[in-house]
Amino acid sequence: MRKTTTLALIATALVTLGCGSGSADDSSGEADGTKADAGSAKGDDKPAKTTKVGQPARDGKFEFTVKSSKCGVAKVGTSMLGDKAQGQFCLITINVKNIGKEPQTLDGSSQKAFTADGTEYSSDSEAGLYANDDQSTFFEEINPGNQVTGVFVFDIPKKVKLTKLELHDSMFSGGVTVSLG
Repeated sequence: MRKTTTLALIATALVTLGCGSGSADDSSGEADGTKADAGSAKGDDKPAKTTKVGQPARDGKFEFTVKSSKCGVAKVGTSMLGDKAQGQFCLITINVKNIGKEPQTLDGSSQKAFTADGTEYSSDSEAGLYANDDQSTFFEEINPGNQVTGVFVFDIPKKVKLTKLELHDSMFSGGVTVSLG
């Protein structure tokens, strides 16, 4: 079963890369005619803004609000179907709202987590499928004005602590930083 799920994830990722979940222009932060809260990949003179848990943060067509984080989780899913952490899972619950004027695809694999020393961790898409009972955060299309809340999962070593997230509306965007501390 795990091999089938992994193959499905790889196929979805290839579709994402082929079709694109946005363009390089999506990172401008001009989703609704206004500049986003964060600087963009185009080199705005406005520096990237760091927000905290509970505060909205914008990148391109998405407004992210980190609701909570919980680390130290050994397994996600059910006793029949699930995924076991190599180290520990950190479950980050995030609300994502499309603030643009056209549908935008939320790509869980574009989200990153960091430790204080700058070590980067990618979202575990397979574990994310098991952690979200009714919502997918790997490849979810969100229509304008709509929002979803889901759990992003990061598999990190047992004694490591995440200090910040870098959230992106697409793999091409500049991202926005959310402090977990």
